[in-house]
Amino acid sequence: MQEHNLMVNTILSNLKIDALNEMQQASIKANNEQDNVILLSATGSGKTLAFLLPILELIDSSSKLTQALIIVPSRELAQQIEFVFKQMGTGLKITSCYGGHKREIEENNLIQPPALIVGTPGRLADHIRRGNITIESITTLVLDEFDKSLELGFVEEMAFIVGSLPNIKKRILTSATEAVEIPDFIALANATRLNFLPLEKDTSNKLIVQKVFSDDSDKIDILVKLICYLGNRPIIVFCNHRESVNRTSDLLKQKGIINEFYHGALEQQERDSALCKFKNGTANVLITTDLASRGLDIPNIRFIIHYHLPATLDVFTHRNGRTARMDASGTAILLLSPKETIPSFIEEEIDELTVPANCPLPEKPKWTTLFIAAGKKDKVNKIDIVGFLSNRGKLGRDDIGLIDVKDFFSFVAVKKSMVGELLQLIRDQKIKNKKVKIEVAK
Repeated sequence: MQEHNLMVNTILSNLKIDALNEMQQASIKANNEQDNVILLSATGSGKTLAFLLPILELIDSSSKLTQALIIVPSRELAQQIEFVFKQMGTGLKITSCYGGHKREIEENNLIQPPALIVGTPGRLADHIRRGNITIESITTLVLDEFDKSLELGFVEEMAFIVGSLPNIKKRILTSATEAVEIPDFIALANATRLNFLPLEKDTSNKLIVQKVFSDDSDKIDILVKLICYLGNRPIIVFCNHRESVNRTSDLLKQKGIINEFYHGALEQQERDSALCKFKNGTANVLITTDLASRGLDIPNIRFIIHYHLPATLDVFTHRNGRTARMDASGTAILLLSPKETIPSFIEEEIDELTVPANCPLPEKPKWTTLFIAAGKKDKVNKIDIVGFLSNRGKLGRDDIGLIDVKDFFSFVAVKKSMVGELLQLIRDQKIKNKKVKIEVAK
């Protein structure tokens, strides 16, 4: 027990967390006592650590085979789990597998089986069919945000994956909603159910829901006025379709509002670029589909705008889960055309927000994002990038913002006023004795 507590304390220290919350403690206890656990808890409450710690207790560090498989609905959630596990500092190997990532890279990572694999249903099923995963040795299965995987139509792939694993002893399912029936193929017999979903009264003081009326069926004009009224605060605008995301983003740019757009049809590098720009302040507005309603850990989002009304209570809840996270507060705003009404599943009383007719455009962001064609696989890290920009580019500490290092490329925020001179200074310079392409991120 003393050794276990020491391990947990070391992990928490690595993650810069003071202590486990009540939900995480309950998950560890339940998983120690039961083979099958269902964990219901709100987005942003720490579910990732709540299942990674129990997994860690079951892993035999002397084994050279894969022992745990985590199935997730999106590549972003896979990346997030991989990042958290690596930050835990266990010394164990984890590999993520998802569409948009080169399969050859994943196959190389699987040659020496990692202790954990996390991935999306389609890519995991593909690897299993190709014989790239040691399925006989996997004894622990996690279905994270399993309701979203079902909602997105991954039933066939998930059934194939689960049916391919002959030796599962531990099953953990997590979700941020109760509104889903668990399929029989998961074989979740006698499961312990932990429900930490907040009661409505617990979140009402954190999340404010408001409505804004549009005079026209096309709500773009009121959206522009609303964004101008809200000012330079991080805002996510949800649309129901990819085409609408593109159109809305273009129209906002024509009106002088800098924004980024994000949806599933973008290439992985484009998606990473859009999210990095939004997180680092290069753009304060993100136009997106419901792809961004789960799995994205972007702090300090103050406003959610439902440009298109959510189709279900589940969609409404998960969109709103991007704001009012943990101890922060946030506001969700429903835009209503003359023919639209508040969806019947929203039972709370919603106050109207009156938007002034004339508000100035938000100030232009002070940051620009640079793309660097080198990343983790090139042995480049954040310290290397800071040193390069400081020494070769003559930037001060306050001139460099958030840095995000991916496998084969990186993004770094730089003060916009410094970019022109910086690109001139570093044009022929090398990072770690290698000349790489550096340009303003597209």
